Amino acid sequence: MHLTPDHMVLWSYGFVHLNATIVYTWIVMALLTIFSLLVTRHLTAPDLPRSRWRNAAEAIVEAIRAQVSDVCGKGADVFLPFIGTLFLFIATANVLDIAPAWHAPTGSLSTTAALAISVGVAVPLFGVQRKGIAEYFKDYLKPTAVMLPLHLLSETSRNLALALRLFGNMMSEGMILAVLFSIAPLFFPILMQMLGLVTGMIQAYIFAILATVYIAAAVRRSEEES
Repeated sequence: MHLTPDHMVLWSYGFVHLNATIVYTWIVMALLTIFSLLVTRHLTAPDLPRSRWRNAAEAIVEAIRAQVSDVCGKGADVFLPFIGTLFLFIATANVLDIAPAWHAPTGSLSTTAALAISVGVAVPLFGVQRKGIAEYFKDYLKPTAVMLPLHLLSETSRNLALALRLFGNMMSEGMILAVLFSIAPLFFPILMQMLGLVTGMIQAYIFAILATVYIAAAVRRSEEES
């Protein structure tokens, strides 16, 4: 039993190794890209009937926009592409876990760490965009310069928690399913996969909403001071 898809090497040549994490990440990216292309190909032709897929996509986007707006308030649409991409990627990777031989890339610490790093980079970028580089980084010195290492430690630890939370939940789910398959290969795994769908969506929501909260905290300081 492989603990993470990182340990499943599907192809190797010399020092180059292609593991399941990379392959399944590419598959998720390809599926989302194809879906978005199919949904948006007739946007410039308003006379054509709206497809079910387009209605479903718009419903998802509006739901994400409502959540981001509730947290960030005014100007939340600026953050929608980033937060929406995080949610859709994690949710798609987790939902596909019901497919045979699928190993969610979110069960790899390298994937969850990359997602957490992207949040850690996006938070100051959005803060600088809203407030300016000098004013934004001045917040790290408030109320005194002694707080600088504490602020940096706080941001580092919360990003680490983002990565470990998602990784731990997805890895533990895979291990429980493997154990249940060996004990009762018919009944219990089906129930666990149903529960896994719900858990995967919840994990995607938690990751996205926490990223939204971090971004909102960075940009609201400038609005409150102004």
